[in-house]
Amino acid sequence: MAHAQGKYADFEGLREQAVALRRQGYSLRQIRNKLQVHNKETLQRLVEGEPPPEWTKRPRAKDDLRDRARELRKQGWTYNQIQAELGCSKSSVSLWVRDLPHPEPKCTPEEQRARMNAGLARLRAAQDEERQATKEAAAEAVGELSDRELFIAGVALYWAEGAKDKPHRRTEVLQFINSDANVIRFFLRWLELLEVKRDRLTVRVSIHESADVAAAEQFWAAVTGIDASAFSKATLKRHNPRTVRKNTGETCSGCLVIYVRQSADLYRRMEGAWYGIVGAAPAADLGNRT
Repeated sequence: MAHAQGKYADFEGLREQAVALRRQGYSLRQIRNKLQVHNKETLQRLVEGEPPPEWTKRPRAKDDLRDRARELRKQGWTYNQIQAELGCSKSSVSLWVRDLPHPEPKCTPEEQRARMNAGLARLRAAQDEERQATKEAAAEAVGELSDRELFIAGVALYWAEGAKDKPHRRTEVLQFINSDANVIRFFLRWLELLEVKRDRLTVRVSIHESADVAAAEQFWAAVTGIDASAFSKATLKRHNPRTVRKNTGETCSGCLVIYVRQSADLYRRMEGAWYGIVGAAPAADLGNRT
Protein backbone atom coordinates (compact mmCIF):
# COMPACT_ATOMS: atom_id res chain seq x y z
CA MET A 1 0.00 0.00 0.00
CA ALA A 2 2.92 2.31 0.74
CA HIS A 3 4.22 1.70 -2.74
CA ALA A 4 0.86 2.56 -4.30
CA GLN A 5 0.59 5.81 -2.36
CA GLY A 6 4.19 6.62 -3.22
CA LYS A 7 3.36 6.34 -6.89
CA TYR A 8 0.39 8.67 -6.48
CA ALA A 9 2.08 11.32 -4.27
CA ASP A 10 -0.84 13.75 -4.33
CA PHE A 11 -3.30 11.15 -2.97
CA GLU A 12 -5.66 13.66 -1.40
CA GLY A 13 -5.75 15.68 -4.60
CA LEU A 14 -6.57 12.56 -6.58
CA ARG A 15 -9.25 11.64 -4.07
CA GLU A 16 -10.95 15.00 -4.48
CA GLN A 17 -11.01 14.53 -8.23
CA ALA A 18 -12.22 10.92 -7.92
CA VAL A 19 -15.02 11.85 -5.52
CA ALA A 20 -16.11 14.68 -7.80
CA LEU A 21 -16.18 12.34 -10.79
CA ARG A 22 -18.04 9.71 -8.80
CA ARG A 23 -20.72 12.25 -7.84
CA GLN A 24 -21.02 13.20 -11.50
CA GLY A 25 -21.97 9.59 -12.26
CA TYR A 26 -18.64 8.14 -13.39
CA SER A 27 -18.01 4.43 -13.05
CA LEU A 28 -14.78 3.05 -11.55
CA ARG A 29 -13.56 2.19 -15.04
CA GLN A 30 -14.19 5.74 -16.25
CA ILE A 31 -12.46 7.23 -13.17
CA ARG A 32 -9.51 4.92 -13.70
CA ASN A 33 -9.13 6.01 -17.31
CA LYS A 34 -9.65 9.68 -16.48
CA LEU A 35 -7.12 9.83 -13.65
CA GLN A 36 -4.79 7.09 -14.97
CA VAL A 37 -4.95 5.22 -11.67
CA HIS A 38 -4.51 1.55 -12.54
CA ASN A 39 -4.00 0.11 -9.08
CA LYS A 40 -7.31 -1.45 -8.09
CA GLU A 41 -6.81 -1.06 -4.34
CA THR A 42 -5.80 2.60 -4.68
CA LEU A 43 -8.79 3.25 -6.92
CA GLN A 44 -11.14 1.78 -4.33
CA ARG A 45 -9.61 4.00 -1.59
CA LEU A 46 -10.01 7.10 -3.78
CA VAL A 47 -13.80 6.66 -3.92
CA GLU A 48 -14.23 5.07 -0.49
CA GLY A 49 -17.55 6.09 1.07
CA GLU A 50 -19.05 7.23 -2.24
CA PRO A 51 -21.93 5.07 -3.49
CA PRO A 52 -21.83 3.94 -7.13
CA PRO A 53 -24.16 5.71 -9.56
CA GLU A 54 -27.51 4.04 -10.19
CA TRP A 55 -26.77 3.28 -13.82
CA THR A 56 -23.89 0.94 -12.85
CA LYS A 57 -26.05 -1.26 -10.65
CA ARG A 58 -27.56 -4.57 -11.78
CA PRO A 59 -30.67 -4.27 -13.94
CA ARG A 60 -33.90 -4.61 -11.98
CA ALA A 61 -34.99 -7.46 -14.24
CA LYS A 62 -32.53 -9.78 -12.52
CA ASP A 63 -33.76 -8.68 -9.12
CA ASP A 64 -37.32 -9.41 -10.17
CA LEU A 65 -36.31 -12.88 -11.36
CA ARG A 66 -34.48 -13.50 -8.11
CA ASP A 67 -37.49 -12.47 -6.05
CA ARG A 68 -39.78 -14.67 -8.14
CA ALA A 69 -37.38 -17.62 -7.87
CA ARG A 70 -37.31 -17.31 -4.10
CA GLU A 71 -41.09 -17.11 -3.96
CA LEU A 72 -41.45 -20.27 -6.06
CA ARG A 73 -38.86 -22.10 -3.99
CA LYS A 74 -40.79 -21.32 -0.83
CA GLN A 75 -43.83 -22.85 -2.51
CA GLY A 76 -41.91 -26.11 -2.92
CA TRP A 77 -40.80 -25.84 -6.55
CA THR A 78 -37.67 -27.72 -7.68
CA TYR A 79 -34.70 -26.12 -9.41
CA ASN A 80 -35.77 -27.61 -12.75
CA GLN A 81 -39.31 -26.30 -12.39
CA ILE A 82 -38.10 -22.80 -11.49
CA GLN A 83 -35.65 -22.80 -14.38
CA ALA A 84 -38.37 -23.81 -16.83
CA GLU A 85 -40.79 -21.24 -15.43
CA LEU A 86 -38.40 -18.26 -15.43
CA GLY A 87 -36.26 -19.17 -18.43
CA CYS A 88 -33.00 -18.62 -16.58
CA SER A 89 -30.02 -20.86 -15.94
CA LYS A 90 -30.08 -23.50 -13.24
CA SER A 91 -26.88 -22.08 -11.74
CA SER A 92 -28.62 -18.72 -11.26
CA VAL A 93 -31.55 -20.41 -9.55
CA SER A 94 -29.15 -22.19 -7.21
CA LEU A 95 -27.37 -18.94 -6.38
CA TRP A 96 -30.63 -17.13 -5.63
CA VAL A 97 -32.33 -19.74 -3.44
CA ARG A 98 -29.56 -21.84 -1.92
CA ASP A 99 -30.09 -20.31 1.52
CA LEU A 100 -33.72 -21.43 1.58
CA PRO A 101 -34.69 -24.80 3.09
CA HIS A 102 -35.27 -27.69 0.74
CA PRO A 103 -38.97 -28.24 0.02
CA GLU A 104 -40.66 -31.21 1.60
CA PRO A 105 -41.01 -34.14 -0.83
CA LYS A 106 -44.51 -34.37 -2.26
CA CYS A 107 -44.47 -38.14 -2.46
CA THR A 108 -43.10 -41.07 -0.48
CA PRO A 109 -39.85 -42.84 -1.46
CA GLU A 110 -41.95 -45.75 -2.74
CA GLU A 111 -43.96 -43.40 -4.96
CA GLN A 112 -40.75 -41.79 -6.20
CA ARG A 113 -39.34 -45.21 -7.14
CA ALA A 114 -42.60 -46.13 -8.85
CA ARG A 115 -42.49 -42.92 -10.90
CA MET A 116 -38.86 -43.51 -11.79
CA ASN A 117 -39.55 -47.11 -12.82
CA ALA A 118 -42.53 -46.01 -14.90
CA GLY A 119 -40.35 -43.42 -16.63
CA LEU A 120 -37.66 -46.00 -17.31
CA ALA A 121 -40.28 -48.39 -18.66
CA ARG A 122 -41.56 -45.75 -21.08
CA LEU A 123 -38.01 -44.95 -22.17
CA ARG A 124 -37.16 -48.60 -22.75
CA ALA A 125 -40.40 -49.18 -24.64
CA ALA A 126 -39.59 -46.26 -26.93
CA GLN A 127 -36.04 -47.56 -27.41
CA ASP A 128 -37.34 -51.06 -28.18
CA GLU A 129 -39.81 -49.66 -30.69
CA GLU A 130 -37.08 -47.67 -32.41
CA ARG A 131 -34.76 -50.68 -32.38
CA GLN A 132 -37.41 -52.94 -33.90
CA ALA A 133 -38.30 -50.39 -36.57
CA THR A 134 -34.65 -50.17 -37.61
CA LYS A 135 -34.38 -53.97 -37.86
CA GLU A 136 -37.58 -54.28 -39.87
CA ALA A 137 -36.49 -51.57 -42.30
CA ALA A 138 -33.11 -53.24 -42.75
CA ALA A 139 -34.72 -56.64 -43.32
CA GLU A 140 -37.10 -55.21 -45.90
CA ALA A 141 -34.22 -53.50 -47.70
CA VAL A 142 -32.51 -56.86 -48.38
CA GLY A 143 -35.31 -58.15 -50.59
CA GLU A 144 -34.94 -61.56 -52.27
CA LEU A 145 -31.56 -63.23 -52.71
CA SER A 146 -30.37 -64.55 -56.04
CA ASP A 147 -28.69 -67.96 -56.10
CA ARG A 148 -25.32 -66.23 -56.48
CA GLU A 149 -25.97 -64.00 -53.48
CA LEU A 150 -27.14 -66.98 -51.44
CA PHE A 151 -24.00 -68.91 -52.40
CA ILE A 152 -21.66 -66.06 -51.43
CA ALA A 153 -23.47 -65.47 -48.12
CA GLY A 154 -23.29 -69.19 -47.33
CA VAL A 155 -19.57 -69.34 -48.08
CA ALA A 156 -18.92 -66.38 -45.77
CA LEU A 157 -21.06 -67.94 -43.05
CA TYR A 158 -19.29 -71.28 -43.30
CA TRP A 159 -15.84 -69.72 -43.23
CA ALA A 160 -16.82 -67.85 -40.06
CA GLU A 161 -18.54 -70.72 -38.24
CA GLY A 162 -17.70 -74.04 -39.93
CA ALA A 163 -14.87 -76.52 -39.41
CA LYS A 164 -11.82 -75.78 -41.58
CA ASP A 165 -8.95 -77.81 -42.97
CA LYS A 166 -5.53 -77.21 -41.41
CA PRO A 167 -2.06 -78.10 -42.74
CA HIS A 168 -1.45 -80.12 -39.58
CA ARG A 169 -4.92 -81.71 -39.67
CA ARG A 170 -6.39 -82.55 -43.06
CA THR A 171 -10.18 -82.50 -42.69
CA GLU A 172 -11.61 -81.51 -46.06
CA VAL A 173 -15.22 -82.01 -45.07
CA LEU A 174 -18.19 -79.72 -44.46
CA GLN A 175 -18.99 -79.73 -40.75
CA PHE A 176 -20.99 -76.96 -39.17
CA ILE A 177 -22.05 -76.25 -35.59
CA ASN A 178 -24.19 -73.44 -34.23
CA SER A 179 -26.72 -72.67 -31.50
CA ASP A 180 -28.80 -70.18 -33.52
CA ALA A 181 -31.83 -71.78 -35.17
CA ASN A 182 -31.92 -69.19 -37.98
CA VAL A 183 -28.25 -69.78 -38.76
CA ILE A 184 -28.92 -73.53 -38.99
CA ARG A 185 -31.91 -72.93 -41.29
CA PHE A 186 -29.80 -70.74 -43.55
CA PHE A 187 -27.01 -73.31 -43.67
CA LEU A 188 -29.45 -76.04 -44.69
CA ARG A 189 -30.84 -73.77 -47.42
CA TRP A 190 -27.28 -73.23 -48.66
CA LEU A 191 -26.72 -76.98 -48.78
CA GLU A 192 -29.88 -77.32 -50.89
CA LEU A 193 -28.40 -74.80 -53.34
CA LEU A 194 -25.30 -77.04 -53.51
CA GLU A 195 -27.65 -79.97 -54.25
CA VAL A 196 -26.78 -81.80 -51.04
CA LYS A 197 -29.53 -84.29 -50.20
CA ARG A 198 -30.68 -84.76 -46.64
CA ASP A 199 -29.63 -88.43 -46.68
CA ARG A 200 -25.99 -87.25 -46.77
CA LEU A 201 -26.33 -85.39 -43.48
CA THR A 202 -25.36 -86.64 -40.05
CA VAL A 203 -26.77 -84.47 -37.28
CA ARG A 204 -26.35 -84.53 -33.55
CA VAL A 205 -26.91 -82.27 -30.58
CA SER A 206 -24.00 -80.92 -28.56
CA ILE A 207 -25.20 -79.86 -25.13
CA HIS A 208 -24.29 -79.58 -21.47
CA GLU A 209 -24.70 -82.78 -19.49
CA SER A 210 -27.22 -81.19 -17.10
CA ALA A 211 -29.63 -80.20 -19.90
CA ASP A 212 -32.69 -82.04 -21.19
CA VAL A 213 -31.22 -83.84 -24.20
CA ALA A 214 -34.53 -85.24 -25.47
CA ALA A 215 -36.18 -81.83 -25.42
CA ALA A 216 -33.19 -80.32 -27.25
CA GLU A 217 -33.40 -82.99 -29.94
CA GLN A 218 -37.10 -82.31 -30.41
CA PHE A 219 -36.33 -78.60 -30.75
CA TRP A 220 -33.72 -79.16 -33.46
CA ALA A 221 -35.92 -81.73 -35.20
CA ALA A 222 -38.55 -79.00 -35.60
CA VAL A 223 -35.94 -76.54 -36.89
CA THR A 224 -34.39 -78.89 -39.47
CA GLY A 225 -37.35 -81.07 -40.44
CA ILE A 226 -35.25 -84.15 -39.63
CA ASP A 227 -36.88 -86.69 -37.32
CA ALA A 228 -35.23 -86.81 -33.90
CA SER A 229 -34.91 -90.60 -34.22
CA ALA A 230 -32.42 -90.01 -37.05
CA PHE A 231 -30.08 -87.96 -34.86
CA SER A 232 -26.74 -89.44 -33.86
CA LYS A 233 -25.95 -89.79 -30.17
CA ALA A 234 -25.67 -86.40 -28.51
CA THR A 235 -22.32 -85.03 -27.39
CA LEU A 236 -22.46 -84.09 -23.71
CA LYS A 237 -20.26 -81.30 -22.40
CA ARG A 238 -18.87 -82.02 -18.97
CA HIS A 239 -19.40 -79.51 -16.20
CA ASN A 240 -16.44 -77.35 -15.18
CA PRO A 241 -17.01 -76.25 -11.55
CA ARG A 242 -15.01 -73.06 -12.19
CA THR A 243 -17.36 -71.98 -14.97
CA VAL A 244 -20.54 -70.04 -14.22
CA ARG A 245 -23.00 -71.10 -16.92
CA LYS A 246 -25.82 -68.80 -18.03
CA ASN A 247 -27.31 -70.95 -20.81
CA THR A 248 -29.20 -73.27 -18.50
CA GLY A 249 -32.80 -74.27 -17.89
CA GLU A 250 -35.61 -75.32 -20.17
CA THR A 251 -34.70 -72.82 -22.89
CA CYS A 252 -31.21 -74.29 -23.33
CA SER A 253 -31.19 -76.28 -26.58
CA GLY A 254 -27.44 -76.57 -27.03
CA CYS A 255 -25.85 -76.57 -30.47
CA LEU A 256 -26.60 -78.61 -33.56
CA VAL A 257 -23.72 -80.27 -35.39
CA ILE A 258 -24.25 -80.96 -39.11
CA TYR A 259 -21.79 -83.25 -40.90
CA VAL A 260 -21.95 -83.68 -44.68
CA ARG A 261 -20.67 -87.06 -45.79
CA GLN A 262 -18.52 -87.34 -48.94
CA SER A 263 -18.06 -83.58 -49.06
CA ALA A 264 -14.33 -83.12 -49.77
CA ASP A 265 -15.00 -81.64 -53.22
CA LEU A 266 -17.67 -79.30 -51.81
CA TYR A 267 -15.25 -78.19 -49.12
CA ARG A 268 -12.60 -77.32 -51.70
CA ARG A 269 -15.15 -75.38 -53.74
CA MET A 270 -16.22 -73.50 -50.62
CA GLU A 271 -12.64 -72.63 -49.61
CA GLY A 272 -11.75 -71.53 -53.13
CA ALA A 273 -14.87 -69.39 -53.33
CA TRP A 274 -13.97 -67.73 -50.04
CA TYR A 275 -10.55 -66.70 -51.31
CA GLY A 276 -12.24 -65.50 -54.48
CA ILE A 277 -14.49 -63.27 -52.37
CA VAL A 278 -11.48 -61.92 -50.49
CA GLY A 279 -9.61 -61.21 -53.71
CA ALA A 280 -12.61 -59.54 -55.35
CA ALA A 281 -13.26 -57.18 -52.45
CA PRO A 282 -11.50 -53.82 -53.02
CA ALA A 283 -8.88 -52.87 -50.48
CA ALA A 284 -9.86 -50.13 -48.04
CA ASP A 285 -8.59 -46.68 -49.05
CA LEU A 286 -7.11 -45.64 -45.71
CA GLY A 287 -5.89 -42.36 -47.16
CA ASN A 288 -9.44 -41.08 -47.64
CA ARG A 289 -10.68 -41.85 -44.14
CA THR A 290 -12.13 -38.84 -42.37
